[in-house]
Amino acid sequence: MNKAEKTQVIGELKAKFASTTNFYITDASGLTVEQVNNFRKLCYTKGIEYKVIKNSLIKKALSESKTDYKSFEDKVLTGFSGVLFSETGNLPAKVLKEFRKGGSEKPLLKGASIDSALFFGEESLDVLSALKSKNELIGDIVMLLQSPAKNVIGALKSSGGKLAGILKTLEEKK
Repeated sequence: MNKAEKTQVIGELKAKFASTTNFYITDASGLTVEQVNNFRKLCYTKGIEYKVIKNSLIKKALSESKTDYKSFEDKVLTGFSGVLFSETGNLPAKVLKEFRKGGSEKPLLKGASIDSALFFGEESLDVLSALKSKNELIGDIVMLLQSPAKNVIGALKSSGGKLAGILKTLEEKK
């Protein structure tokens, strides 16, 4: 890869890191070609972009971003690296877990950035997969806001029926 190509890749990565606040860096070394292709297909069907990129290019792109990724660069960017870009913060973690159900122990999570919050190592995978997405949180809030209104409407309907029954009974007694 010549200097012009590297500059172009760094520019594309920089733009991608700026536009996507959620990305995971994984280690898929040791996977067969078939396994890597299956992982790419799974990512594609879930709407995740997966790219294998040299660590030095990732470091340069991250160093030029607004967020400080210095500790991230030192701990994560070693060995074989693949980057997963996603609009949803928890989706790549769920995809990694789903892929591993097929019997593979890889790809391993090396690190992740979710809205500029940094996560390191494989032990973060369960936490990341349990995170709720923005849309899930909005749905929960809407349900909480609707709950009191539904309870009031239900109480009015049920007590309205009781009141009508009492009035009918009193009318029949006369």
